[in-house]
Amino acid sequence: QVDRYLYHMRLSDDVLLDVMARFQAEMVKGLGRDTNPTATVKMLPSFVRSLPDGSEKGEFLAVDLGGSQFRAHQVKVCDDGKHSSQLESKFYPTPKEVTQGNGAELFDYIADCLLDFMETKNLKQKKLPLGFTFSFPCKQTKLEEGVLLSWTKHFKVRGVQDTDVVSSLRKALQKHKASFDVDVDVLALVNDTVGTMMTCGYDDQRCEVGLIIGTGTNACYMEEMRHIDLVEGDEGRMCINTEWGAFGDDGALDDLRTEFDRELDLGSLNPGKQLFEKMISSLYLGELVRLILLKMTKEGLLFNGKVSTALLTKGKIEMKHVSAMEKYKEGLSNTKEILTELNLFPSEDDCIAVQHVCTIVSFRSANLCAAALAAILTRLRENKKLLRMRTTVGIDGGLYKTHPQYAKRLHKVVRRLVPNCDVRFLLSVSGSGKGAAMVTAVAYRLAAQRKKIDAALAPFLLSMETLREVKNKMRTELEYGLKRDTQGSATVKMLPTYVCGTPDGTEKGKFLALDLGGTNFRVLLVKIRSGRKRSVQMYNKIFAIPLEIMQGTGEELFDHIVQCIAEFLEYMGIKGARLPLGFTFSFPCRQASIDKGTLVGWTKGFKATDCEGEDVVDMLREAIRRRNEFDLDIVAVVNDTVGTMMTCGYEDPNCEIGLIAGTGSNVCYMEDMKNIEIVEGNEGKMCINTEWGGFGDNGCIDNIRTKYDKEVDEGSLNPGKQRYEKMTSGMYLGEIVRQILIDLTKQGLLFRGQISESLRKRGIFETKFLSQIESDRLALLQVRRILQQLGLDSTCDDSIIVKEVCGAVSKRAAQLCGAGLAAIVEKKRENRGVEHLQITVGVDGTLYKLHPHFSRVLRETVKELAPQCDVTFMLSEDGSGKGAALITAVAKRLHNVGQK
Repeated sequence: QVDRYLYHMRLSDDVLLDVMARFQAEMVKGLGRDTNPTATVKMLPSFVRSLPDGSEKGEFLAVDLGGSQFRAHQVKVCDDGKHSSQLESKFYPTPKEVTQGNGAELFDYIADCLLDFMETKNLKQKKLPLGFTFSFPCKQTKLEEGVLLSWTKHFKVRGVQDTDVVSSLRKALQKHKASFDVDVDVLALVNDTVGTMMTCGYDDQRCEVGLIIGTGTNACYMEEMRHIDLVEGDEGRMCINTEWGAFGDDGALDDLRTEFDRELDLGSLNPGKQLFEKMISSLYLGELVRLILLKMTKEGLLFNGKVSTALLTKGKIEMKHVSAMEKYKEGLSNTKEILTELNLFPSEDDCIAVQHVCTIVSFRSANLCAAALAAILTRLRENKKLLRMRTTVGIDGGLYKTHPQYAKRLHKVVRRLVPNCDVRFLLSVSGSGKGAAMVTAVAYRLAAQRKKIDAALAPFLLSMETLREVKNKMRTELEYGLKRDTQGSATVKMLPTYVCGTPDGTEKGKFLALDLGGTNFRVLLVKIRSGRKRSVQMYNKIFAIPLEIMQGTGEELFDHIVQCIAEFLEYMGIKGARLPLGFTFSFPCRQASIDKGTLVGWTKGFKATDCEGEDVVDMLREAIRRRNEFDLDIVAVVNDTVGTMMTCGYEDPNCEIGLIAGTGSNVCYMEDMKNIEIVEGNEGKMCINTEWGGFGDNGCIDNIRTKYDKEVDEGSLNPGKQRYEKMTSGMYLGEIVRQILIDLTKQGLLFRGQISESLRKRGIFETKFLSQIESDRLALLQVRRILQQLGLDSTCDDSIIVKEVCGAVSKRAAQLCGAGLAAIVEKKRENRGVEHLQITVGVDGTLYKLHPHFSRVLRETVKELAPQCDVTFMLSEDGSGKGAALITAVAKRLHNVGQK
């Protein structure tokens, strides 16, 4: 009979899945900037950005307003590895004149209670940070500020709505400051739901959802910042206070609301508001039961149709009665006793029916709560892109704690609705008080961490003034390298390349090109056509250079190169032809002519013996002779930077500078012969390979080198050399990042203070990871995956810090590179004697091409430091291959002109 009567209160799984979908849609609406104003579920940002990590420590105060009592707490958090904390509390009543009086009286009362508590605990002399748990919907713009949107529960205080409650509390405390000599700093405003999540998060780091089911009901969870339109920034996560009690205020649940729900709503303090809360929370369930029993009695279904005063009195049946009547183990005795006290004199059938009504009402509450919670858990799982998720829900509230069946029902339904989530429900101990202290403790920890991180990264932030100094020093070093008297001791070697022209479009023929400059070696056949059908066709093959050959003997290295050439000629079927060859050799060489290059010193991890001081062209010719299978006409030894300039020069005659920003870092440019003292002749121009990586080897930029740069330098193959390159090139940036991460981990700021084995490995952090981590398109989830690939188990907060470190290191590299390039373009402008210079820079290198921000920062820096130069950057297409062939072709053309 009761089942038939309350048929609409029994909700099937299909209905619950539908409620879940409706709630998910409301969440999305609440998170959107444009849709939030009309959303019923307000999805309020809490500005709590981090969960406890166990390293919090200190002494904190907390006050808690929102339930039937006001509470003051002292919380001591210990960083002893055991996650221990001590809580001491005192409870104060909240009389009606306070909860329904005016704002000034309310906040004065809170301040009085807090001072009384501090006096009791002997805390008046201490300056302690305070967390304020305020369990009503607030709009926050920062952690320590919150504007009350509306009162809920039984509170209706005048003059507080639409004002900042933290300011009001501070004013009340300020009044007492002089007379009572207390100094309290309100650091955080927290909702009780957020407090619950934080308290449980201290004990279980998987906890990222908070749930309250008591006098009121609400849920919060950690949302991805990129989905929160109401807050600037898309890095990391923030706790969202859903304020789900208002779900359905727009009519979205009207099909599920019964006549009893409508009647209860009309008789409430806030008709038409908090409709979901009125179907779920303990404040209303007793009243709902009363209304049902009243109607059933009037219809003669209960108590022989006799309506008692108790059934007519609003609020007479409370949640404690409902809970007691549902204690099935005690049979009907509890139900009979309670109904008799209410002068209802029930029969046994009446007791069974009333018990059944209570069960249906509380079961519906658990079902609806489970559906909304399942929507949150599904959103969390989808945010993390997981097929299956393990998580913990921190939970508090009288209904959940004291009702005999509620918790079991809720757990069962949640697990049925989200079978792909393994959910642990963790009961919070004093969530609203301890939680506020936890939020304050986390805020304290984050502020201290921020200070240390800023200190570590401060040396990487270069002012324009500093960059201008770098530009001027580079200019001085360029001049030293060009002068006969100072060239020997110059750090920027300014090596003549004997490339005296750029392509003019008449080049043609078949050319071979070799490209040695990294861990791979390439052989290319390049066909150049001139005239109207001007084109360059290329065929190439890539060969690996094993580490034992890179660091073996010179003879082994060149024999390996010749073996690769032989394979390529065989592969292309051109072994018999004696083709002109350009050899891209991307290491510092001193040239006496275009086909003679003496190796100054190895870079980029090469260390083959008996090569430094030798002519690499001779070594290649000897290796060809040793093999005795083919012969080649070695026309030019070329640096990859020069090749880059020549490739772009083929497309744009205004290109007179080449820049490599990749594994290594270098620049070349066309210099007036009259300025090159170390080469005879004053006519025309010659390309100078600056080898600027050695800039600073004389200590001139020591003022901007950090301790991390020094560690990278000391651990490198060539300590004390190529210092500028070690601050700007791809080969070293990852290693700088690794050194910073180790330092921050030692300080306990990353990876829970644990340095993993992989982080100890030199070279583990490749520069390609910097490019991936800094990509704007990459969510932090993907950053975490990259770090996991490296064996670094990171939290969301860790990922943000790693991304920041990568950004600081790569930005400095781009700025330093820009400062050096500004010195070159300014020199070109002065050489030409013009007020304003238009010039093109040919660029190659993975750092420039693949890093999401490097090229932009580089361009901006050059513009700022060389304002009279209009610089166009042109991406080179295979400078080391095509460029070598073009240099060979230009050299052949100029040689033929010379002969004629």
